Amino acid sequence: MNKLEKNQMIEVLDGMLNENNNFYLADISGLTAEENSALRRLCFKRNVSLQVVKNTLLKKALEKNEADFSELYDVLVGNTSIMQAEAGNGPAKVIKEFRKKNAKPILKAAHIEESLYIGDENLSALADLKSKDELIGDIITLLQSPAKNVISALQSGGNKLSGIVKALEEKAL
Repeated sequence: MNKLEKNQMIEVLDGMLNENNNFYLADISGLTAEENSALRRLCFKRNVSLQVVKNTLLKKALEKNEADFSELYDVLVGNTSIMQAEAGNGPAKVIKEFRKKNAKPILKAAHIEESLYIGDENLSALADLKSKDELIGDIITLLQSPAKNVISALQSGGNKLSGIVKALEEKAL
């Protein structure tokens, strides 16, 4: 890879980091070709991009970025893959699901909406995070619940109320 290609790759990585606030750094070394293909298929199904990157190029892209990623420099050793998705918990769910049958990938670090998580011990917490869409769905459900209760109470009570009014009217006559 010549200097021009390296600079282009740094620009691509910097663009990826700027476009998406959610990215994971993982170690997928040691996977067989079959396991690697299975991981890539799973990532594709879950709308997670997976790309193996050179540590030096990724470090230069992180240094170039406006955000402070200095804490991530220590994890840039060995094989590094970058995983990105719109949902902050997407890559964590993919890793967790894939590790039911395999020992890898190992989570090195994650950057979710300005928060850094370093180490594989954060995987379960990251997988349990709710995505923006899941949170919006929960809020809508919570907001609809009281309205549904009021409407059903009015509908059932409406029949009773009209019956009471009729009975009182007939009694008055």
